[in-house]
Amino acid sequence: AWVSSLSMGMVFFCSPIVSIFTDLFGCRKVAVIGAAVGLVGLLSSSFVSTIEPLYFTYGIVFACGCSFAYQPSLVILGHYFKKRLGLVNGIVTAGSSLFTVSLPFLLRVLIDSVDLFNTLRVLCILMFVLFLAGFTYKPLVPNTKDKEGGKKGKFKLPPARKICNFSVFKVLSYRIWAFGIPAALFGYFVPYVHLMNHVKDRFGDSVPEEVLLLCLGITSGVGRLVFGRVADYIPGAKKIYLQVASFFFIGLMSMMIPLCNVFGALVAVCLFMGLFDGCFICIMAPIAFELVGAQDVSQAIGFLLGLMSVPMTVGPPIAGLLRDKLGTYDVAFYLAGVPPLIGGAILCFIPWVHERQKLKERAKPVDGETTEKMLENESTLVSDMTEKPVKELDSGF
Repeated sequence: AWVSSLSMGMVFFCSPIVSIFTDLFGCRKVAVIGAAVGLVGLLSSSFVSTIEPLYFTYGIVFACGCSFAYQPSLVILGHYFKKRLGLVNGIVTAGSSLFTVSLPFLLRVLIDSVDLFNTLRVLCILMFVLFLAGFTYKPLVPNTKDKEGGKKGKFKLPPARKICNFSVFKVLSYRIWAFGIPAALFGYFVPYVHLMNHVKDRFGDSVPEEVLLLCLGITSGVGRLVFGRVADYIPGAKKIYLQVASFFFIGLMSMMIPLCNVFGALVAVCLFMGLFDGCFICIMAPIAFELVGAQDVSQAIGFLLGLMSVPMTVGPPIAGLLRDKLGTYDVAFYLAGVPPLIGGAILCFIPWVHERQKLKERAKPVDGETTEKMLENESTLVSDMTEKPVKELDSGF
């Protein structure tokens, strides 16, 4: 549990750093270097003989490389698309669902035929493809390096307040979102790590557990495409309600996993869980664009993913500890369903808060104009009062 959980946690933990590098050097350089680091981490993982080195090679090096390759793929979309950004995010993120569907069967064949370490070397081919794909990122918005030093001039490091753009936390609706999402994710990753072991404990080896991953992958891809398009029709911050619904159903499905005594029921649960998992993932970037604007979206996503790293790393090991103490995963799955329900309830307030913020921002210019007019009237009155004695004095002469 610790190896996979550490790997997933590091992907999100590095995100604030990745957002800074993306602003400084652009999406292309960060994505290419990240894919190269991930390739080195995955290749080195294929030469270890015990589990301890995997904490570093797979859990840290490979995960950090994936983090540097992942976030630019979200940011670059905002350079090209505005009106249908939700649909585009759905199409792009659906790629991971496609491989979630196909990889379990491919990995089973590879591991049975060429063992684990050679399987990792085969997967290095995919990382090399990712390395080549990074060169296609052509940013349309100039990065900080271009703004400060010019493309051909000497690079000048911008001020610290521009490197770490903490001003996004001044937006109240973003603050609620940035802390509400992590609160919901303490149990989010538990089913993905422990579901296969739960199936073996409950049903033995008589059922094809890869079918569950297949169901999760297929419906997650469908959810990303469908809800990504739906999000384009929902105005402003009201897109948050899609995430609220996602967390509600994900939490409910997690609690229903221990109640499934028939494998078919577990398949149905995974179908619904995958559908709303896809909904949650595909609208992350569109919501960030709505809350902070296109200029600050890179670091807004980075800070959010960084905050998400803690619950996603801690949740699965705690579930594994409960399994070791109690001999069953039932309590772990019941508890995993609680945080999404709480986090979803917190997110319900964001559209209302965001609308109030927008009304205040609209009222500020009006107040300024009113004050300016009052000053103009006052200055006119004063000038009239001073001109009148002068005219009387002139007539006296």
